[in-house]
Formats: sequence, structure tokens, C-alpha cells
Amino acid sequence: MKILNINMTLDPINGGGTAERTVQMSKSLVKSGVECSILTLDLGLTPEFRRGLKNIKIITLPCINKRFYFPKPSLNLIKTVMNLVRDADLIHIMGHWTMINALVYFSVRRFKKPYVVCPAGAMPLFGRSKWLKRLYNFIVGRRIMRNAMAWIAVTPAEFSYFESFGIPASRVTVIPNGINQEDFPEQSTKAFRHSKGLLDNPIILFVGRLNYIKGPDLLMQAFLLICRLIPDFQLVFAGPDEGMRCALHEMAKKEGISERVHFLGYVGGDEKSAAYHAASVLVVPSRQEAMSIVVLEAGICGTPVIVTDQCGFGEIKSLDPALEVPASAEGIANGLIYLLTRPGKREDVASSFKKFVSQRYVWDIVVEKYLQLYKGLLNVSEIK
Repeated sequence: MKILNINMTLDPINGGGTAERTVQMSKSLVKSGVECSILTLDLGLTPEFRRGLKNIKIITLPCINKRFYFPKPSLNLIKTVMNLVRDADLIHIMGHWTMINALVYFSVRRFKKPYVVCPAGAMPLFGRSKWLKRLYNFIVGRRIMRNAMAWIAVTPAEFSYFESFGIPASRVTVIPNGINQEDFPEQSTKAFRHSKGLLDNPIILFVGRLNYIKGPDLLMQAFLLICRLIPDFQLVFAGPDEGMRCALHEMAKKEGISERVHFLGYVGGDEKSAAYHAASVLVVPSRQEAMSIVVLEAGICGTPVIVTDQCGFGEIKSLDPALEVPASAEGIANGLIYLLTRPGKREDVASSFKKFVSQRYVWDIVVEKYLQLYKGLLNVSEIK
């Protein structure tokens, strides 16, 4: 079985959850005996990153516009895409609003190849460039969605978006994000704190891009509401700046607590693991998200979380309904007070949440859902 995975970028810094999902999914498929390739743009792929993707063929296209992720036009571009599609048994398209997806789609139609789509939360008209997104849907986006052989949702919360494209929820397969426990070993939190200039005080952690959709401003506002009630805590933002750092810093400075708010920039690898292990709680204040991967990363490290009801992780309410809060400063503040001021509550949540993630979301379990879907589509009984 030859699977061609499509994602506009695998950049570990700016690629977000879809990049991480594509990488981990591909690794797990290869581990299961599937021949797997990834077509992507040439962004953020360092030699070290490539070495971590052994046994996976990475085909990159030159990018000429990083905002809209446009590949450089050329005859070789078309030839490359067509050859890859022709040689694959099945194509897996990740995301939605990208030129690379459109190019692959036209080749798929030419060679009559089966393909599946996983928008991974990308379908809503949210954020900037809404008119461009509407135009994209009019020209090709709706056809990509409607003509797929199968559809994958990261969470049932996406069903309504599929239905808006005329795809019944009953035909959509839910395959959640996954996590590998070996990627997040115990780390020296003392060394991490020292290297980042952090205080010894307990940490409220944010991991992600400093972007409006991720809601770091909501977390900052929540922290300002309760910082006098939890005077020992510090707030740590770990993630690349996408235009909000200065405003967040000014908010803290205005309230006279800038020494308790830290900006680390992007952290990855062992540093990310150390950040989770050092934190008392991770907060995911997103305004819109399919299913937050950082929730799983925190969980596998035994770090409790507070998530908004826009994060696509409503399952956490089965552990404690108070862990999911409205996407507002007040909602996040109430969740933090609930978790951090009740004796023993944080420790109880940490233990139960780690078990919850380990039993449901490790990639060895999640990948079986892909294999079952692929086998059914290709009508094969075993991986070849």
C-alpha cells in the first residue's frame, strides 16, 4: 500500500497542529508497514528534522509566498505532482485552503485515484482573507471536498462543517489526533527554568502561536483578573510571535506584573517536554480549533489542563466538567481558580488525565483507524 500525504507545510515552528499530525501519522503508518510519502513546501525542513523522518520520502516544492503558501509555478511542479499521484495507491489531503491541495486534486481527477480529505479544522471561514477563501471554495474547494472517497474529522465538532459542503455526518470518519509518549520523556525542570530565566514559582503555561485564533490575549486577561488571588504563580507563553507579543507585554506592564509574565518564543523537543513537566497547568484558550494537540502533549506528561469549549476536546468533561470553560477571560479565570485553589485537585486531575490520554490517544491505537479506513477503500485484507 502506497500512501501519499499532502500538507502545505511540515514546519515544526509555524506549521501548527496539521503539520504535527501529518508527521506523526506518517511515522505511524510506516511503522505499520505502509509505504508513505509526503508532498509539502520547502519551509522549515532542517537536516535534523528530515533525519527524524527516516523511511518516509519527503518531496518538497519551492514556496514563493509564505503568507498564502504558493508553490513556485513551473512545468516541473506539474510533472512532480502528477508523477507522485500516479504512483500512489491512495492520496490523503490535509487542510483545505492551499494551492498545493488544488494541484493535487486536478491530478487525482486525471488519474482517477482514490483520495481522502482531513481538513483538521480548516473549513470555517475564520480569520483573515475571508473573501479569498470564498473564492477558493467557489473555484475548487467545494469540489475537493465533495468528490473525495472518504472524509476524516478530527472531532465530531467538525460534522456541521462537512454538512455545509453537502457531506452527511454519517459518512465522516472520526480519527482524533495522537501522541507518542516516548517523545515527551522526563526532563530536568530546574535546568529548564534556569536556561529560560524563569522563577521557581509555579507555572501557568501557554504553548502555541501568539495569534488571535489561539487566544493568548484571553489568557493574559484571565491572569490579570486572578493574579492577586494566586500571587505565587507566573504566566509563561511558549510559542512563536505572530504579532501579539508586544500587546501582551504591555498589558502585563500596565498592571505592574511584567516580572511574572515570560515569553520564551518557540520551544521544541526536550525543551517542550521540560516546559510541560515544569508547569502546574496548561491553558488552551483558543477561539477556534479542531482538536488541540498540545492538550495531548500535556496529558501524556501528567500536566492538567484548562481548555475552552472551542478546542474540540469536549471529552475532557468526562474527567471533570469544570476543565472545559467558555472562550472568555472570565471563563478561563474561573477554571484556573477552580483547579489551582482546591487542595489536591490539580494532582487528582493530573493522574486521571495522563491515564485518559494513554488509553485513548497514543498513535499505536490511533493509526489502526487509518489502516481500517484505507483497507476498506482499497479493498485489501492486509498491508502490502
